[in-house]
Order: sequence, then C-alpha cells, then structure tokens
Amino acid sequence: MSDPLQPLVVRKRPMKLSTSVSLMVSAVIATVLLIVHLFYFFQISHVTQEGVKDKALAVARTLADSPEIQRALLLPPSSGVIQPIASAVQESNDLLFVVVTNMEGIRYSHPKAELINQHFIGEDIIPALQGRENMAINHGKLAEALRLFTPVYDRQHKQIGVVAIGISLSEVALQINQSRWNIIWAALCGMLVGTIGTFLLVSAAKRILFGLEPYEISTLFEQRQAMLQSMKEGVIAVDDHTQVTLINRAARQLLRETGHQHAVNTEIGEMVAASGPLISNLRDVLNNGMPRRDEEINFKGRILLCNTMPVRSNGVIIGAICTFRDKTEISQLMQRLDGMVSYVDALRERSHEFMNKLHVILGLLHMKSYGKVEDYILKTANNYQTEIGSLLGKIKSPVIAGFLLSKMNRASDTGNHLLISDDCMLPDNGSEQQVAALITVLGNLIDNALDALGPSAEGEVSVLLHYQNGFLACEVSDDGPGIVASELEAIFEKGFSSKGDERGVGLFLVKQQTESLGGKIIVESEPGVYTQFFVQLPWDEESKNA
Repeated sequence: MSDPLQPLVVRKRPMKLSTSVSLMVSAVIATVLLIVHLFYFFQISHVTQEGVKDKALAVARTLADSPEIQRALLLPPSSGVIQPIASAVQESNDLLFVVVTNMEGIRYSHPKAELINQHFIGEDIIPALQGRENMAINHGKLAEALRLFTPVYDRQHKQIGVVAIGISLSEVALQINQSRWNIIWAALCGMLVGTIGTFLLVSAAKRILFGLEPYEISTLFEQRQAMLQSMKEGVIAVDDHTQVTLINRAARQLLRETGHQHAVNTEIGEMVAASGPLISNLRDVLNNGMPRRDEEINFKGRILLCNTMPVRSNGVIIGAICTFRDKTEISQLMQRLDGMVSYVDALRERSHEFMNKLHVILGLLHMKSYGKVEDYILKTANNYQTEIGSLLGKIKSPVIAGFLLSKMNRASDTGNHLLISDDCMLPDNGSEQQVAALITVLGNLIDNALDALGPSAEGEVSVLLHYQNGFLACEVSDDGPGIVASELEAIFEKGFSSKGDERGVGLFLVKQQTESLGGKIIVESEPGVYTQFFVQLPWDEESKNA
C-alpha cells in the first residue's frame, strides 16, 4: 500500500549566472590557450632549431671564408694557427666545438688539443668533403650534438678543407624551454585578462538584469504570462515605434466578440488595424508622454473604460501600455437593475395606495354606506384600468413598464405630467443590450424634459413607443423652454450642459448607446414652444441572434 504522504519534489536550484558564465568563459579561454600553446610550442621548437642552425651555419661560413683559415690549411696540422681562432669563436658563440679539417679529415682544431692531427669521427662529414653543406645529429668525442659542416675553398675555388660546428642538444633544449616559459607566461597573462573580462561581463549582465538570476527571470516571466492571461482586463502594449508587442487573452476575446475573428489567430503586429481606437490612444501617449486615465471609448458598439500609460526607462519613453475593460456589461446590469428597482418602487407605491383604498372601503362598510362603497370601488377600478392596466397592455416589457411607472410618479411629484401615448406598442422581444439602451435613452430624455419644465410647472412630457419591422421608434417631447438653434449640435457632446459644471453626460450617453446599436437620434426644438427627440433603435432579439 502506497504511503499517502508523498514527499515533495524539491526542484534543483539552477547554477548562478556568475558561476555559469565564469565556467563557460574559463573553459573557452582554457581551450583556446591550450590549442594556441600546443601550436605555438611546436612552432617555436621548429623556429628555435632553425635559428640555432642558421647561427651555426653563419659562424661556419664566416670561418670558411677567413683568409687565415684558408692559408693555415695549406700548412701542417701542428702549425697551431687555426686552434686559437677556433677556440675564440667557440667561446664567443657558446658552441660545443669548432673543428677545422683538411680534405683527409685530419683535425686542425678541437676543444681537446690532444685530438688535433687526428681523424674526424663520424661519416656525416663525408657530404662536406664532397663540397656540400650538411647538418646532422651525431656523437663524437664530446656530447651528442647538432653538427653543421661547410666546405672551405681557396682563392681558385678549390676545396681545401671543412669547417665543422657543434652545438649541444641540451643547449638547444634549453633555448626551447626558455621559449616555452614565454608561452606559459603569455597563457597566464591571457587567463588573468580573461578572468577580469569575465568578472566585468558578469557584472554588466547582472546590472542589465537588475541583479536577477536567469531562473528567477524565467519564473517572473512565467508568472507575468499567467497573470496577463488570467486578467479580465484586456492588455495591449506597444514599443516606441507603435508596433504591438503584447496582447493578452481578454483583448483577443474582445476582438473576437466585436467581429474581428480574422485578427484573433494572426500575428501580433496585424492587430493594429483591428484595435484602431486603442492604438490611437497608445500613439497619443507615446507622443506626449501624458497618461490617460479612466477614459471611455466606443469600440465597435462596446463602451470600454481605458487606462493608457507610457513606459519609461531611465526617463526615456520606450513604449506604452493600455489596460481596458468592457463597461457595457456593467452599464447594462446597472440600467437593468435601475429598471427593476423602479418597477419595485412603483409597485410598492401602488401597494401602499391600494392599502389606503382598502381602509377607505373598510370604513365605509363599517358606516354601512354601501352606495358610496360601490361608487368608490368602481372609480378605483376605472383609475387602475386607465393608469396601470392601460400601460401594461401597451408596454409588454415589465422592466420598461416599471421604469415608466416610476417616471410617471416622479413627474407627478414635480407637478408635471408624463403621458404615455395611446398609440404605444412595445413587444417584449428586445435583447438585454437593447433594453438597457432604451432605459438609458428614455431615462435621460425624460429627466432632461422634467428638469427643463421645473417644479410645479404643470408641464407635459409625452412618450410614444412604436415597434415595426424589427425597429423601435421612440419619441419624447415636452412643452418646456426649448433649445436654441445654435446649441442643437452641441448638446450631444460630452461635458456640454446649461445646468452647471460636472454635467453634460446624459445626452452624450444617449447618443453613444443609440449609435452603438446601429440606431440614430434626431432633435427638433422651437424655443418657448416645444422640444422633441426622435430615436430609432433595433428591437428584435430573434432576428439579431439569427
């Protein structure tokens, strides 16, 4: 049976950046230095040997061309003329031996004087006796040596002898070893420079990476990706050339829902055309460096709440990022909730009024005024049929009906009248988005009309809703002070209001909601006479979904 308490898998901690870079660079430097050392060692050995050979050959040729040597070879070996010259040359050039022989190979000089007038040992002298320079490694009376032979000619260019130069092989090895030490010192110096360079490289890399290790960077990147993809807010980022560098899942979902299906599976750079208003905001922030906070934009029928910020590095703008959230759903829910609350409030008021009527009926029954009870009940029923029954008969949407009831009560509280036209006809087949837009339109237009009439003005606001062929025509009119002709175009601009500061949002929302659904709005007004708004909205959920 397996143990239920399984041990946690401990993730092996990766090597630090400084350690990995140091090991990698050190390995590269050591490999390069080893290869260079071996190559240079063989090269320097060859060069050293060639240098020693050329030196010995030059000394031999110098002696062969010496008139004293040439004249002395015509004398007997015991004349003692050549021995001092050869000894001086040997000491001054640090040679193993300098031997001069005649054509019979009889020595005229030797480091050991007792060997003068004896035959030269070694067959490697034969090529020189035949007139050819020669080099060989051989062992004579002294140590093993590198021996070079040069023929000696008289003035008539007749060979009269040979000059033999010997260089100890230990001397050659010593010179090669000295050159090797130079290589070793050069390698050590290279390793020192490489170590310093590695340290500077690691320090620069750590500074660029903010002191983070590679595994820490990869962890942060994975967390960042998970965070961006799990956010409900859409995120789009661009570089300083306005090229899109990042777009998360929520932003792609928005493009899909707004009809840009072709842009969902494309490369990031091709998202620019599909997200035009957002890119426009990012471009403006890149140009002026000023953030844009809580800005509402209309994007293909969606109301987006955007925050756009510049991205700076050392005070220089290197990009911009935009986070946004679809405010349409929130607005629709709030408006639908407002409609339901209005409906409930209207029912509560009617319920309270109905309780009062019941108390009146009960009182009349106690007084046994049966005739008056009958008159009162008939009158109440007629009023209900006129006000409530008539409204519910024409307005099939309970949300809109409750909303209009609340507006009727508000109009009554202000001393005005809200009249619902007898020609109204509103079926309950609108989508949630269409119902929310209609509440926004009616709410703002009726409130504006009541505000324009003022309290206790006994003014009249009329509403007409007419449905035909998938479209709903809305007409809201009042007999208030009207709007001057010069302001008719400006009333739909955000912030424009004649009621004071921090107003001027209602009509802007009306136009925004209407146009986002593909509808249109028209206003007519004559100052001091009337103001009339005409709104056309699509109102057919089934055909829309089809």
